[in-house]
Amino acid sequence: MSEMSERTVTVTCPSGPLQVRTWQAGEPGWVALIAHGYGEHSGRYRWVAEQLAREGAAVHAPDHVGHGGSPGERALLTDAETVVADLECVRETAAREHPGLPLVLIGHSLGGMFAVRYAQEYPQHLAAIVLSAPVLGTWHVLDLLEYSEIPDTPIDPQALSRDPEVGRAYLDDPQVWHGPFKRRTLQAIERCLRAINHGPALRAPTLWLHGADDDLVPEADTRTGVDAVRGSRMHEHIYPDARHELFNERNRAEVLGDVLSFLNRELARTDTTRGKS
Repeated sequence: MSEMSERTVTVTCPSGPLQVRTWQAGEPGWVALIAHGYGEHSGRYRWVAEQLAREGAAVHAPDHVGHGGSPGERALLTDAETVVADLECVRETAAREHPGLPLVLIGHSLGGMFAVRYAQEYPQHLAAIVLSAPVLGTWHVLDLLEYSEIPDTPIDPQALSRDPEVGRAYLDDPQVWHGPFKRRTLQAIERCLRAINHGPALRAPTLWLHGADDDLVPEADTRTGVDAVRGSRMHEHIYPDARHELFNERNRAEVLGDVLSFLNRELARTDTTRGKS
């Protein structure tokens, strides 16, 4: 087995000099771009990135502006379109390093919202999309905008996973934002969801994953958004008893297996199409 290589680099994007983690094992055959969720950072995706790299991916995972090691006021997102432009910037960097390789976009939670908006704006770059508990359709957190002062409603770590170690690590992580939502962030999310709901259907083959016991981003709310952008090649897996962070859940090996089965099938189709062109 090839030795795993992990690097942290800085990529100058529309939001500024973003921190990007990369993983690779041997000569890659495809590129995976990971968009993390609200208040966290790309380092929390180390396990899944390493598994993808061992399956032939060159993994690139930026910290969004205001998150992790990237600059900006913590957990402040003033415009989701800028985050989408940042993802395109990171994609361009990955494409220069790995020219001609197919791209898979993986988005979790709020990163899933960014991934869908990216797919609407840059469909030509995508071989496949994986959405893990994406914020789509409606989101109950936006109800906080009704308050004149946003109340501090921290995320319950027990809602992340049935594995209590996941919640403890989340609480102890200094790069995770544990403060209240910011009004401008919620307003940016609301605008992005509206744009997605009125945007085009997804053209790339898409795998939607969700936990049936996800209280942070309920599956029923997300389904309204999925139905709004559902393309002809949409697949889904709803996992009984699973909570929000499927790549950190007790059945994460099952989840990863479903992801790899989907990607192997779709990337094989991409290779066949290239061979005919």
